[in-house]
Amino acid sequence: MSETTETLFTAFLNQHDEQAWERVLTSLLHSIHEVDRAAVRIWFSFFPLALSRALDGSDDPEKLTSQLLLQGRYQLKDQIDTSHRFLYGHRYWPLVKKAIESHALSNAAPSSLDLAAQIREVASGVAAELKVNPSLVTAITAVGFMTLQQAGLKALQAAAGRVDESALLKSPEQILKARAKDNSQGPFGFLRGNRKVWNVAFDEGDKIARFKLIDTQHLTTAAANDKRDYHSRDARCVIREGPIPVQCRNAACGTCWVGVLGGAEKLSPVAPLESRKMKEFGYIETDEQNPIIRLACQAQGYGAVSIVIPPWNGVFGRYLRELRNAAEHANSEANP
Repeated sequence: MSETTETLFTAFLNQHDEQAWERVLTSLLHSIHEVDRAAVRIWFSFFPLALSRALDGSDDPEKLTSQLLLQGRYQLKDQIDTSHRFLYGHRYWPLVKKAIESHALSNAAPSSLDLAAQIREVASGVAAELKVNPSLVTAITAVGFMTLQQAGLKALQAAAGRVDESALLKSPEQILKARAKDNSQGPFGFLRGNRKVWNVAFDEGDKIARFKLIDTQHLTTAAANDKRDYHSRDARCVIREGPIPVQCRNAACGTCWVGVLGGAEKLSPVAPLESRKMKEFGYIETDEQNPIIRLACQAQGYGAVSIVIPPWNGVFGRYLRELRNAAEHANSEANP
């Protein structure tokens, strides 16, 4: 946490490391509506607890930031209300935020020492007040708990609790249907062959946040044909090179990582180079052939997909592994 004052609950929360949170998220997934299952996993990849703890525990955070080549907005405390706008549950954030604050400040004994159970309990209370299914609130509640752990209670309380109005327009069913739909190629589409054209959505809340991808193109190549001004919104974006930040085309920089909300199966399977580099960057460790996190310069499209662009990038995987190894060695020395 970014503050020294703790409640009984925040002290309990801080006992959970990244591995514990992985177990919590795995336990929660079956309770989360399909519309947010990929989104919540993406969010937790975008804001890894291990990196937050490394920065908070560093004697020289600025030097470490430079060492890890961190660019963009990587501090969760600076985007408490906006980091999760790509989740359907974002629309419930004001009430979820209030409920988490109340939960953190309560001195009552918790009904369970299982963090996943506490998240479900808070989500169920909010859902009852909103008269919605708890499955729609569980993901954003988990996000709120992790935000509390990384940013601290004071920062959470200070956040305005605003919601992006563009995120309120569609139902879960409409969003899932849109993610699954491919572009019509017209009555003679079969003649196009590998010249079929697909839409790539990079902000589901914005109808014009789309670019065209010719079948088999890499995401970054297709994005570069979108010549609108994205640099003024995100300094990592090269002028006239589209909405996806990119500094290379060969998986060397890690700038172009994206989350895949829908259509992961319509992207080329992960090749060994991309898999190895994603672990080096620290973005994801998985053996999945079509994971939720991709390097856009390596992913070719074979249909319409929906992605979300993280607000930052860096190279921290090796550093975090070294920290874990050192901690494990110290623990083995202390407990032979």
